[in-house]
Amino acid sequence: MRRLPPLASLLAFEAAARLGSFLGAADELHLTPSAISHRVKSLEQWLGVRLFVRQTRRIALTAEGQAYVADVRAALDRLEQASARAGRPRRQALRISVAPALGAKWLAPQLHGFRKEQPGIELRLSSATGLDPVIRGDADVGIRYGRAPWPGLACRKLRDETLVVVCSPALLIADRRSAADWLAELPLLRHPLLDWHGWFEAAAIRPPPVPDGPAFDDAMLMLEAAAGGAGAALIVASLAESYLAAGTLIEPFPVRAPGKAYYAIASRDNLARAEVQLLVRWLQARAR
Repeated sequence: MRRLPPLASLLAFEAAARLGSFLGAADELHLTPSAISHRVKSLEQWLGVRLFVRQTRRIALTAEGQAYVADVRAALDRLEQASARAGRPRRQALRISVAPALGAKWLAPQLHGFRKEQPGIELRLSSATGLDPVIRGDADVGIRYGRAPWPGLACRKLRDETLVVVCSPALLIADRRSAADWLAELPLLRHPLLDWHGWFEAAAIRPPPVPDGPAFDDAMLMLEAAAGGAGAALIVASLAESYLAAGTLIEPFPVRAPGKAYYAIASRDNLARAEVQLLVRWLQARAR
């Protein structure tokens, strides 16, 4: 007879370890935080080791917990895959709404990897800047940049971001007197989710009294405008990587400011779906 801990306790432990809190695990598994805590405590008693250090508002894995969660996660993945192979073959469709720039620069180039790992899930991508497709039910999950929470929706953080100023190499003036003077002479390209004032504060530069430059609701359009010499753009650093590598944009200042984060956003019911959970965990692993 196999000596195995309860599956419910393993699921609670894995979710709490991945999300960093009993509250997050409870939300994902549709349980109460006390139920998650009880299941984790039962698992600790079964194993005879502490898996978490419990602090006032957060939990942290012990060394034993860090080693154990990797094995548990691998075992759960194998069990899930074995169950999928044993069951009736069926291809599930997962509709993803993604911001255009993130879709082009980060998500789309990686999707072949997800398809290889999860051939039973068909991904259908659409691009949008707002959350209307998720709210209307036209998309199962949305991937957006912003700050949680979103009223009426559930979310999982994928990655924190930093903001960087970029411009065309043609705009760089070697003999400029100061960063502030140089920027004051350029149009500042704007996006509603990207805060120039935060970058100016991080750079210890007084911002211009009135931002001068066109506004964009699509970060990809703003990057293309900056590459064409339209001005200096404040952009999420990861979206500018390919432009910086190609030399079509440069980073004229060694200052990066804290940004917001990318999230997977969905209704609570959709976020609880197995295929959505698989996608979220896969994206989180690649966003580290």
